[in-house]
Amino acid sequence: MIKFDNVDLAYNGKKVFAGLSLEIKEGEKVAISGRSGIGKSSLFSLILGFTEPAKGKVLFNGICVDEKTAWNVRKQISFIDQDVSVGVNKVSEWISFVAGLKSNSAIDFGEKKVKELMSFFELDHSFFNKNISDLSGGERQRIAIILSALLGRKIFLLDEVTSALDKHLKKKAADFFIGKKEWTVLIISHDSVWVENTPVKVFDLEAGKWKQ
Repeated sequence: MIKFDNVDLAYNGKKVFAGLSLEIKEGEKVAISGRSGIGKSSLFSLILGFTEPAKGKVLFNGICVDEKTAWNVRKQISFIDQDVSVGVNKVSEWISFVAGLKSNSAIDFGEKKVKELMSFFELDHSFFNKNISDLSGGERQRIAIILSALLGRKIFLLDEVTSALDKHLKKKAADFFIGKKEWTVLIISHDSVWVENTPVKVFDLEAGKWKQ
């Protein structure tokens, strides 16, 4: 599925990590641990092809991720960042914008499906007409999670996606992603609720190995 093969990464001559080898198999749920600045978010950038390693290879389904293959890789992955920002005014416009992207043309964004997910994440249907600027950070995060689920992809890169949620909703979001056996989920989060789930494996990026 996703493999880092002896990867070195540096920014402006400063080493981020060296000799990283890591393999994530289909259906696994993996939390990336390590102190701030160790390069956790850089892992996602490498997988998506926004950054290239100084040495080694990043493989996606056996194919090397580079400038030629990155676009096809990105079409198969849902990436959610902690800083949710969009260039439209209303929630309904946000959903329409995502649905209208060429890469999403074959996906069903039916109103029933959207409303079911909104109800699950405890958002009233009135949110369709709300201005995005009026939403709290937690409300934005929940809308972003809903949109990622609607895309129908089976690989998720989650970077602090529950940071603005209360304890109840953090658990609900974690259970939502971890409960889907067919989904492969990589998690960066300071919220312990993710690693409290038994199926989640933890990879210590600083040590370069799995935690027991």
